Amino acid sequence: MICDNLNVVRSQIKEAAERCGRNPDEIRLVAVSKRMPTEAIAEAHQCGQLIFGENYLQDALKKIEQLDQSLQWHFIGHLQSNKARMAAELFQVIETIDRLKIARALDRHAGELDKTVEILIQVNVGREPQKSGVLPEETKGLIEQIRPFTNLKVRGLMTMPPYGRKPEASRPWFRELKQLSVQLADIGLFEDNDSVELSMGMSGDFSVAIEEGATLVRVGTAIFGTRPN
Repeated sequence: MICDNLNVVRSQIKEAAERCGRNPDEIRLVAVSKRMPTEAIAEAHQCGQLIFGENYLQDALKKIEQLDQSLQWHFIGHLQSNKARMAAELFQVIETIDRLKIARALDRHAGELDKTVEILIQVNVGREPQKSGVLPEETKGLIEQIRPFTNLKVRGLMTMPPYGRKPEASRPWFRELKQLSVQLADIGLFEDNDSVELSMGMSGDFSVAIEEGATLVRVGTAIFGTRPN
């Protein structure tokens, strides 16, 4: 089932990219494996999936220790500064940086591990008080503060827009994040300003996200099915 689901999602990614004149190879799939058993992740790996997204550090630790070392892990949950060392140890990419305090802690621990961690800045495009993320107008200042850190690479932006019952409802938020990324790249704030990562779009709206410029889509349910409680 997981292989079949992956093939469907990959086909939808390809179709969405071609629909808007993009190269499908520009878009990478992050299989969101939070709360999923190790066996399900191993099955997805057997079907060619290499990038997985986790929200919970302790849960991720068990999986990462058991699974193939060739897998790449993205942290996509809310990160507390007292968990920064574990995050630096386990993950190649942290997608949810939204505070200087957590960036500073992550940089320090990455340095102690002699490791460079790629990060995305989480932007709260919908300005929802219950959600994490820096406000759009504060994103520039945060990146400027983080850029001097030698063990972090700011690769791009990430967002979780307000929930909409229809995929099309997410389009304005994705478009806003894309526009913000262009503005920040124009003044040279990213690690590679010609190849800025945009992590946006989940199972219900990733095709719309691709049409608006996503380079990373985070898909869980459409691959693994309903998560266990």
